[in-house]
Amino acid sequence: MITVVSCAALAGIDAFTVEMEVDLTRAGLPAFTMVGLAEGAVREAKERVMAALKNTGHKLPPSRITVNLAPADKRKAGSGYDLALALGLLGAAGIISSKALQGYFFVGELSLTGELKPVSGVLPIAIHAREMGAKGLIVAPDNAEEAAVVEGLPVYSMTTLGEVIEHVTGTTVFEAATPPVSEKSAALEWMLDFAEVKGQEHAKRAIEIAAAGNHNLLFVGPPGSGKTMLAKRIPTVLPRLTFEETLEVTKIYSVSGLLSKKRSLITDRPYRSPHHTISDVGLVGGGTYPKPGEVSLAHRGVLFLDELPEFKKSVLEVMRQPLEDGNVTICRSSISLSFPSDFMLVAAMNPCPCGYLTDDRHPCICNSRQVANYRSKLSGPLLDRIDLHVEVPAVKYDDLQSTTGISSVEMRLRIEAARKIQEERYKGTPLKTNADLSGRWLEKFTPITDAENTFLRNAVDALGLSARAYTRVLRIARTIADLEGAKDIAVAHIAEAINCRTLDRE
Repeated sequence: MITVVSCAALAGIDAFTVEMEVDLTRAGLPAFTMVGLAEGAVREAKERVMAALKNTGHKLPPSRITVNLAPADKRKAGSGYDLALALGLLGAAGIISSKALQGYFFVGELSLTGELKPVSGVLPIAIHAREMGAKGLIVAPDNAEEAAVVEGLPVYSMTTLGEVIEHVTGTTVFEAATPPVSEKSAALEWMLDFAEVKGQEHAKRAIEIAAAGNHNLLFVGPPGSGKTMLAKRIPTVLPRLTFEETLEVTKIYSVSGLLSKKRSLITDRPYRSPHHTISDVGLVGGGTYPKPGEVSLAHRGVLFLDELPEFKKSVLEVMRQPLEDGNVTICRSSISLSFPSDFMLVAAMNPCPCGYLTDDRHPCICNSRQVANYRSKLSGPLLDRIDLHVEVPAVKYDDLQSTTGISSVEMRLRIEAARKIQEERYKGTPLKTNADLSGRWLEKFTPITDAENTFLRNAVDALGLSARAYTRVLRIARTIADLEGAKDIAVAHIAEAINCRTLDRE
């Protein structure tokens, strides 16, 4: 007798249906065969499921069992197929009706005693189940809140295999899990706020510009000047995540197994700060069965790279695709997956190897060649993708005694107003923010008069700015004008934009 049970597998951060076909016959010698590109953890399900069935009072007769995971040409991994396999065996043995299993999606690992255990990646499976019109998704209790976020799909939380059997057969009717209460963003409740930052007004202004236009940002300054402190506070001024963005971010963390049991949704902008010893696989993702890397975990948030020249050059260069396209593609011999990676890059570096080139209070011990070699670790194509280069000087004592500065809430309000202007301006175009401006779009949306054109020409000649810097200056000037609510770019906007390109001026 053949029984078909619906479950799901993950491809990147999306799910697809897996039809588990279970055939049980008493003809021939007892055997168990599983086909359909099943990885090790899936094949091991046989031992867990058989013990779970025996310990819950459902001993199967000696039989020849064949299990097919369709589609057979796509790889399946993980322990989330245990529950579907157990029910498929019971249906094929005639212990429960095969029709009772139709319409449900089953996801969960089984212990040897028949208890349901949580698995990673339940949110994308729940979204897929809703798209397929499933009448319900059955998961372990620890996965219930995560799956219940998806509206329009009944999610049933079961503790044991016995409860699942009672529910599908109608012996006991369990209520669907209630969607979790919408969680308020914790960003404003953090102990971090720009109001606590003393001095560094130029750097805070640069952060406001970068956040308003979604520009990438590089801090250059001596040790102890507050580069890391400033970067940690950037998520507190970014616009709040929309619900669609929240689902995107949560799916990535769910697939990676990093979703906290206490929070079913990621409602804050992610902030990731990997150490400079990270590998290229750790940064962009990969592995035998590819998993998201740091650039994807920072999706819709901030990726902070401290001590940027200390990262391996090969690691920095693999960031070029995600910075340009907003996604990263991982190719292996048998699979090709794409992960979203639309993040704001914030990096920090010292001006020289010893760090004190721009600090009047500490003598620099580096010669010009050492400084040049240090700076050369950052390639032109990488710097080409960073719009703002901002000098962060050492904080003076008088600044430490200054009154509290502008708060994160005030900065966020101005940033959200600027983003709203961009949203209206770019409606009907492939652009989202000013950071996307290039080519004909740059010419269309950054028109300048003769006065601004003359000023910019003189600045390019005097400072030796490159064509690359010219494009970046216009982008930044457009954002500065948006922050002021100005329709047109003025000379003052261009002047401030040039001041935000420290490395070009040098």
